[in-house]
Amino acid sequence: MVRRPGIFPTFFLSGFECSTFLWRDQGRRDLVEETRHREHAQEDYDLLRSLGIAVSREGVPWPLVERDGRYDFTRLEPVIEAMARAQVLPIWDLCHYGYPDGLDPFADDFAERFARYCRAAAEHVTARVHGPWYFTPINEITFWGFCGGEWGWVAPHHTTREDRFRFRFALCRAAIAGVRAIREVCPEARMIHMEPLIQVVPPKDRPDLADEAREETADDTFFAWDVLAGRRHPELGGAPDVLDIIGANCYAFGQMEYRDHGPHAAMGPRDERIRPLCDMLQDVWDRYQRPMIIGETSGLGDGRPAWLKDVMEESLAAVTRGIDLHGVCLFPAVDMPNWHTGEWLHNGICDLVEEGGDLRRVAFDPYVQELRRWQKILNRVTELDEDPFSDPVELQDVIDAAGRLHMQADKNWS
Repeated sequence: MVRRPGIFPTFFLSGFECSTFLWRDQGRRDLVEETRHREHAQEDYDLLRSLGIAVSREGVPWPLVERDGRYDFTRLEPVIEAMARAQVLPIWDLCHYGYPDGLDPFADDFAERFARYCRAAAEHVTARVHGPWYFTPINEITFWGFCGGEWGWVAPHHTTREDRFRFRFALCRAAIAGVRAIREVCPEARMIHMEPLIQVVPPKDRPDLADEAREETADDTFFAWDVLAGRRHPELGGAPDVLDIIGANCYAFGQMEYRDHGPHAAMGPRDERIRPLCDMLQDVWDRYQRPMIIGETSGLGDGRPAWLKDVMEESLAAVTRGIDLHGVCLFPAVDMPNWHTGEWLHNGICDLVEEGGDLRRVAFDPYVQELRRWQKILNRVTELDEDPFSDPVELQDVIDAAGRLHMQADKNWS
């Protein structure tokens, strides 16, 4: 008998980079193609199975499956078949920084068009994948607001603060419509809304910017979640059941020094202004009281094992405080390119090595071994058994481990 059942069959989750943005000066990009995930889907999901990971974020590429209101989901079949054979459940990411050509996100019909697509996608995947079913309607509304509304990196390629505000509002409205459409098809579907955890501080020599930094931290951390929960703009139909599960994405560059124009500057390690991850999770928990996961996290290069260690220590400190944390998503499972330069980031469980016109998967063993260490500490499986879905995660094991280790928040976690 499970005393504290978790939402997922495993505590550790993973996922695959699936952006389909319209990049400035380059046109439409498909990161699943750039990483060859479709061609290597079985190998990629067998990897997760061997690592004891039974849940993975997987993208449905809206710009590539919809043409003038008609849908072709055949490109999903290789990943659906691979997931079924490996017994890994998907979190379907329905919009990852991309929408179909010719569609205007500021137009009145954008939310309705997105809802129709969400309904079609839900009908397709729920008929082919056994439940439970998880969806992320729109990934990182806050960040997409910046990179598409103010920085001009991706469509709609706008470059003003006011357009950022308009864009994120439009994305929130569409996400709420998408949730409602999915639940018309699958009332029991769970929604996981991924947003970055951020902190913005003034430059040390510009204390006069403290109010701007503080306002941006408070507004940008919580805006999308607030709208989805119905705390802001209730006319859009947000509610706690829409917000459902919170995915808090955690990267080092989420703690930044304020800049007047363009992206803020990431703070370096050991900066005394860094906040503990545990405290940032506490802010989210206190505000919404909703189940949570670390929706994305990864270090870079040789720092990946140390990053996982720090994230796990902070996560267990949060569990000790009573925060309802249901999992940690190691994202991505395989490497991804820097969007700007194309260079491999070396942030995955596997690195990608160019070889004979293909991309060979090479597991980064120190990262894998750190994962194995935490699986043993938390009494989690290190490889999936014949029926990984027979029982949910026993969260009491995680709570007991947190109590045993006496983890405390540490601002030097990064």
